[in-house]
Amino acid sequence: MNILLIHQNFPGQFRNVVPVWAAKGHVLAAIHSGSRTASYPGVSRCVSDSPDVGNSKGVHSWAQEFESKMIRAEACARACQALKAEGFEPDLVFAHPGWGEPLMVKSIFPRARLVCLMEFFYRARGLDMGFDPEFPLVSLEEEARLLAKNANLLLAMDMMDLGVTPTPWQASTLPTWLGSKLHVIHEGIDTARFAPDAGAEITLPDRGVTVRPGDEVLTFVARNLEPVRGYHIFMRALPEIMRRRPNAKVFIIGGDGVSYGAAPAEGSYRVRYLQEVGSGLDPQRVFFMGQVPYEVFRRLMQITRCHVYLTYPFVLSWSMLEAMSAGALVVGSDTGPVRDVIESGRNGLLVDFFDVDALALQVSEVLAEPARFDAMRRNGRNTVIERFDLQTVCLPAYARLLQ
Repeated sequence: MNILLIHQNFPGQFRNVVPVWAAKGHVLAAIHSGSRTASYPGVSRCVSDSPDVGNSKGVHSWAQEFESKMIRAEACARACQALKAEGFEPDLVFAHPGWGEPLMVKSIFPRARLVCLMEFFYRARGLDMGFDPEFPLVSLEEEARLLAKNANLLLAMDMMDLGVTPTPWQASTLPTWLGSKLHVIHEGIDTARFAPDAGAEITLPDRGVTVRPGDEVLTFVARNLEPVRGYHIFMRALPEIMRRRPNAKVFIIGGDGVSYGAAPAEGSYRVRYLQEVGSGLDPQRVFFMGQVPYEVFRRLMQITRCHVYLTYPFVLSWSMLEAMSAGALVVGSDTGPVRDVIESGRNGLLVDFFDVDALALQVSEVLAEPARFDAMRRNGRNTVIERFDLQTVCLPAYARLLQ
């Protein structure tokens, strides 16, 4: 088959299917934004759809979000026309519609089947927005912006032949009228790569620190350190954890930017909450790693004695599943996306997202008595193998979708 992949940050969530589909003889082309992906292994043509115009002056502020989507749709349509002029006619288009790119694809390739990756449907209340009382309720302007985001997604849902969403909880956020049009298929976790390894090791030469499995290590990971992923809650629990566990070493992975939600008025969330609790931390035992290579993250998940994963009711991170697959004991937030995977007391532990004291106590117990939680670690890995394994679960599900 000829398959066209559309993702603003290609390969994004398509990274696992690309090599498999290419190896099976499918001809792949990709449309992305920017110039950084001029080529990609297994893909015959990588085309940029970067828009050459920005938002118009004088457009109503409530309409700017939708205008942005249409600008991207036009740029993607022109990239599709260029591929068509070269003779590429897809049988299948697999697209992430979040930024608006695939809105006109069916007009250019009317015979192609369109499959959309539907990650999330926004709500002004009840999901991530308005969840945290520490941050202001959604304004009327923000709610209008969410409606415009959803307008784009609704158009994609109407046009697509099939939709794919990674988890049952994420599926529950989408309109029920999608019915059998929607399939729950995760992108897949490489459980062979993310497996326990007694020989794993991380060294920070500038800090004179080396850690291995068995050491008292606590980890927290997010793409960016921000409230949506519970960074503020973790930091507030950290002084008590470090007081209870004077030998624990804490490794925090994540950047200073904002992936989701509003940016702080000034500076970064990382610095804001570090300053809030800084006097209660031992800087010799807390290591802010920034954004690290994938291999460093993997080794830390093989080493950590306790991994904390907190999130608003929002898209579930790959990192939590990869941590469980690597044998880490996850203490997670008792929110919908995490409850999808973790049954507290069997394959991990859950605490109320906002209960700082409960989080500190639970993490301290795991750090103090690691052997008591070994069965949970094994069950956590088995859960990922049974439900999210790339080779035995997710790729076969995608193969059936192609069929």
